[in-house]
Amino acid sequence: MSDPKQGDGGASPSQLIDARIQELSDWRGEMLARVRSLMKQAEPDVVEEWKWRGVPVWSHAGIICTGETYKSAVKLTFAKGASLEDPSGLFNSSLEGNTRRAIDFHEGDKIDEKALKALIRAAVALNISVQTARTRKKPKSA
Repeated sequence: MSDPKQGDGGASPSQLIDARIQELSDWRGEMLARVRSLMKQAEPDVVEEWKWRGVPVWSHAGIICTGETYKSAVKLTFAKGASLEDPSGLFNSSLEGNTRRAIDFHEGDKIDEKALKALIRAAVALNISVQTARTRKKPKSA
């Protein structure tokens, strides 16, 4: 298994995401770049990773979401999306699962930047609360 912090050929995950955006060279690259920028604005301490043979992943105290690209969509899949409030109704894909939720962006779609950043912040807060709860449950060693 490869280290998610070290990408293919020794490139960093951020460099690999840059390369993916460049190679797409269409609206999908622009959308992925925009989403990435909003991710960094919402959570400046976000960690970029490259997993599962070429999927951009953004994490903070756990996975926030992945950024997959398909022929007709850029999909942000939130790892714990089913546990997040979505008052703006951004989630429009993978709605039937018990854990994940996704947002499919299509060509020409406008991003509700304020709502997306709020969702990212909520995902980070959830990750931190889960991590804190796990830490509290661990028995202290003597």
